[in-house]
Amino acid sequence: MSKRTISIKEAPAAIGPYSQGIALENVIYFSGQLGLDPSTMKMVDGGIENEAKQVIKNIDALLKSENLTAKNVVKTLVLLTDMADFATVNKVYAEYFGAEPPARSCFAVKQLPLGGLVEIEFIAVRN
Repeated sequence: MSKRTISIKEAPAAIGPYSQGIALENVIYFSGQLGLDPSTMKMVDGGIENEAKQVIKNIDALLKSENLTAKNVVKTLVLLTDMADFATVNKVYAEYFGAEPPARSCFAVKQLPLGGLVEIEFIAVRN
């Protein structure tokens, strides 16, 4: 089994003892992405919609680093600090993942790191 750590500058650096992603053969497990701007490592301003858009940018950067797209994502886990934000995040999510979105779970949590409002973890598969 071949295991490879993913680390890129185009997505936020890990803020703890974890990797941005781990590639195991043709499956890539990506850590949860927050609405952090990778150049400043600060949460983007503008509330839930802007955070969700930044999360998607971070996901896209990680996928591109592995020559993958949204179509390669097979599972996501969405974490929200307020379920009232569900519709807003769904809109941003649907724009990115399109007509054939991955399987997904969504939970409300008490808090996210750095005061984030949304975090998305994802798994992708190489075809």
